[in-house]
Amino acid sequence: MDEIEDVFVARLMSTDLHTVTPGTLVEDAAAVLLENDISSVLVVDEADGALVGILTSTDFVDIVAKSQPKAETTVERYMTSDPVTTGAQDDVSTVAATMLEHGFHHVPVVDGDVPIGIITTSDFAAYVSSPEPASA
Repeated sequence: MDEIEDVFVARLMSTDLHTVTPGTLVEDAAAVLLENDISSVLVVDEADGALVGILTSTDFVDIVAKSQPKAETTVERYMTSDPVTTGAQDDVSTVAATMLEHGFHHVPVVDGDVPIGIITTSDFAAYVSSPEPASA
């Protein structure tokens, strides 16, 4: 297995992104999570696709506790605005340290302001548990 310092975010991130806009109803965002068996959606600006927030399954606990989930509440009210992001060429050890420091489970990967992937704690677990690739 490569030394962790030599592994870049691009190798571990998922590029199968699911997005919503700030005006999406939370019940519709919840459906996206459930239908795709994922634990977060990226919130993007409808006009230019720029990342404006993230909504995770943990946020839904807050949604249920503080409101009536079916009360026409939008994602914007509960999303984390201006989430910490990383780039595809950043090394994963730095991202892992940031995630540990802040207790994050998801970090969007951006190119400028546009999301191109997401790296999660599950991606790190999959990397650590995967067999060492054969040398080329």
